[in-house]
Amino acid sequence: MVKSKAERGHFSSHKKMDAVLRVLRGEDLDLVSRELGLTAARLSEWRDQFLAGGHVSLKSRTADERDAEVGRLKTLVGDLTMRLELSREAVQRLRGGAPLATGRSTR
Repeated sequence: MVKSKAERGHFSSHKKMDAVLRVLRGEDLDLVSRELGLTAARLSEWRDQFLAGGHVSLKSRTADERDAEVGRLKTLVGDLTMRLELSREAVQRLRGGAPLATGRSTR
């Protein structure tokens, strides 16, 4: 059995979406599949993939102002941590390699 051009998968994503939307809007799946020259199973597969993709996209949360603020604060914490480490190294070099005292001051 020789497959038609449509059955070999030569449909653009736009044409596949148009076919799936026709079915989702109420057109008969068998009629649409015959008109396009493909099996009802293939069209059903496209429909299922289309709906699964839509389901996944609805699950994801869009970025909001809080995400931007969290990103800004993470950058700030990283910068402050680096400055603290550099300050500790500078003090250690000034003290001649002696470790920094921890705890109470030596006054």
